[in-house]
Amino acid sequence: MSYTAHPTAVIDEGCTIGEGTRIWHFSHIMPGCTIGEGCNIGQNVVVSPQVVLGNNVKVQNNVSIYTGVQCEDDVFLGPSMVFTNVINPRSAVARKDQYLRTLVKKGATIGANATIVCGHDIGRFAFIGAGSVVTKEVPDYALVMGNPARQTGWMSEYGHKLEFDANGSATCPESTQRYSLKNGKVTMGS
Repeated sequence: MSYTAHPTAVIDEGCTIGEGTRIWHFSHIMPGCTIGEGCNIGQNVVVSPQVVLGNNVKVQNNVSIYTGVQCEDDVFLGPSMVFTNVINPRSAVARKDQYLRTLVKKGATIGANATIVCGHDIGRFAFIGAGSVVTKEVPDYALVMGNPARQTGWMSEYGHKLEFDANGSATCPESTQRYSLKNGKVTMGS
């Protein structure tokens, strides 16, 4: 076994778990899911069938990742954040054939207690503020917050708010990486 799991974790047959991944207390890893290398799956986490987590994904406590969700490498899922997978759930109506896909792209952060309504992708290095409710696509590097979530700025790959000058240039204060804002899109590099 190339991963570590607490004795209280339930790991079903038919899932794939990468080397160096750690799975903590009372978590349930369901069949058919794929978890990459170097991930950290916190306490009381459920990873449903067919979920795909890339490498170095950090899942904090009390998160349920439902079928239809895919997270690329280096994604951070904050404590008690929520994914949905059906747009109009009803207890008495079976909709397992109507799960919508949600893609969380490389390096994105989703804050504590945020809700991601299914079918809306989260862009590369986007930052979802704690408690936000995401009801539409989130662009790369976007900072969104509130209910419903609205874009309030742009974030660097190191997680700092970017301040763009009149020419559409900004520098991350930690990494000194340069960013460019053109036509409502942020890219790294001048």
